[in-house]
Amino acid sequence: MEIDRSKAWALLSAHNTEDMHLKHALAVEATMRHFAILAGEDPELWGLVGLLHDLDWEEAPEEHAKKSMEWLKEAGYDEAFCRAVSAHAWEYTGTRPESLMEKTLYAVDELTGLLTAAALVRPSRSLADLEVRSVMKKWKDKAFARGVNREVISRGAEILEKPVDWLIQETLEALRPIEKDLGLGA
Repeated sequence: MEIDRSKAWALLSAHNTEDMHLKHALAVEATMRHFAILAGEDPELWGLVGLLHDLDWEEAPEEHAKKSMEWLKEAGYDEAFCRAVSAHAWEYTGTRPESLMEKTLYAVDELTGLLTAAALVRPSRSLADLEVRSVMKKWKDKAFARGVNREVISRGAEILEKPVDWLIQETLEALRPIEKDLGLGA
């Protein structure tokens, strides 16, 4: 499988037009690259999996991750790539995350949304000064970012065999360099 970010972005953009979905894709891409480096894995591959994980969200939300599989296969993505996309939506597809890449994508997908929302309510609107303890306070407030499934994040940390606070800290580290691309920061 050829790793080509410009082709991946073109595929994503062909099926997604909403700014928030494109920013989410960028956030998950950066986070996956970060975790790949930590694990000694291929950051290009992991990044593209993160970029394309919600490929079908706008056009086929009722078939989430299922329609993506068809489009990814048509575009030449291999079985491991497609399986990772399927596993991130375990609750919809029944594909349990098994590889480290799959487990990581499952764990960080919802978390990137929580961290972005937490940054948006700060006076700085930045990730630079966002700390884990502040995120944990927001975590406990079920009215805050109510669309973020905290159970998925907890389950993701559990299957990675890492504490939630470690997962939050590392995801913050991944997102800080691209916060401007996410519409955050000064």
